[in-house]
Amino acid sequence: MKIAVIGGAGVRTVIFINGLLKRYKKLHIDEVVLYDIQKEKQKIIEKLCRHVVSREKEELKVWAAADPVEAVKGADYIVTTLRVGGDSSRVTDETIALDLGVIGQETTGAGGFSMAVRTIPVLLNYCEMIKEHAPEAWIFNFTNPSGLVTQALRSAGYDRIIGICDAPSSTKFRMAKELGVTEDELYVEFFGLNHLSWIRSVKKKGEEILPELLSDDVFLKHIQEFSMFDPELLRAIGFLPNEYLYYYYHREQALENIKKSGVTRGKTIEAVNAKMMKELQAMDMDADPEGALQIFLYYMQIRENSYMSIESGLEKRPLLEKGALEVPDGMGYAGVMLDCIEGMQSEEGKYLVLSVENNGSIPGLEDQDVIETTCMVSKDGICPVRIEEVPEDCYLLIRLIKMYEKLTVEAVKTRSRQTAIKALMLHPLVNSYSLAKQLVDRYDEAYGG
Repeated sequence: MKIAVIGGAGVRTVIFINGLLKRYKKLHIDEVVLYDIQKEKQKIIEKLCRHVVSREKEELKVWAAADPVEAVKGADYIVTTLRVGGDSSRVTDETIALDLGVIGQETTGAGGFSMAVRTIPVLLNYCEMIKEHAPEAWIFNFTNPSGLVTQALRSAGYDRIIGICDAPSSTKFRMAKELGVTEDELYVEFFGLNHLSWIRSVKKKGEEILPELLSDDVFLKHIQEFSMFDPELLRAIGFLPNEYLYYYYHREQALENIKKSGVTRGKTIEAVNAKMMKELQAMDMDADPEGALQIFLYYMQIRENSYMSIESGLEKRPLLEKGALEVPDGMGYAGVMLDCIEGMQSEEGKYLVLSVENNGSIPGLEDQDVIETTCMVSKDGICPVRIEEVPEDCYLLIRLIKMYEKLTVEAVKTRSRQTAIKALMLHPLVNSYSLAKQLVDRYDEAYGG
């Protein structure tokens, strides 16, 4: 079987390949084809990927395609992980929003809106290409804002698409570690939308323990995703939050922390990536592939250690020196995708958190609305768990953001400035017609219409 990665020059591709090495034979994967419009960066990432394979003495074939048709033709699974406009566009998105006093995070609010408007048309073109050259392939969309983009592609009629995000799986991993159990012994049930979800059930070896966890301040403090929230808030809600709810529940704190830092997350990532690529371009990677890999891992460590630190004000973790850094095992988005493939190939199936069509899971939403929820994945298909009752405060926020997403999709489809303004006006992190109008005008000017 063949996996194609569209956006293969992304830095996470190396980690994806490493995660795949432990499972490719079991999943019947023979080759991975990378494709990216950034040719020079693609060569570097391809060399790193091949070294990761060779150092483990594995047989997985990894190569870079010259054009997208060559990459997707005959693929069984396709990953879409694009950043249309590159790192600089993320900086532009965040800076324009902050100049107007609005959080510009790339998936949530104004930043996510701008990224989606740039990205959706490009991905629709790729989906049409895939429909022609790999009609039976499953597409795993990791392109941000993942939920909104997946909604756009599903609404356009592409039905073999699954939205994936590593936030829920990373949270479960840390929870299991803190509780001293394996991930298989812990059931964590999510519901909501991508980057707007809650944990409504936690079962350790079959026993419900969510109330116990909510009352445990030590546990809440030790889990990175929960430590940024006021514990009293979490007990009032009665659920554990996706970390991105910080932007909604502690909006003014997030905005103030970003302003105080003097730098956005996008600017940080842009600088880290630039330094890494400069070092890798200056060396002979063929002569010292392990040295190149250590440079890559060092900068990836810096990147991951800065995650949510600006917005939350949390301290960064200490850095390890180059030389003996291990390649992460692919737990992130790669792990979610591979778990999904494994589930789709199995009789017994497994529970995973995915962005899929609602199909009656959350009452009151349309069946075609893309939600992020716990699903049973097996040979029989992907079935979201049924959420019998959603508290009104959560439900209203879900409905509001889903309406924003659908209006954004409609604005892209019809090229309607007024619909775009209406979409942003509804978003709780904007919540103003005049601000929405200025944001659309400034993004329009920045990206030449």
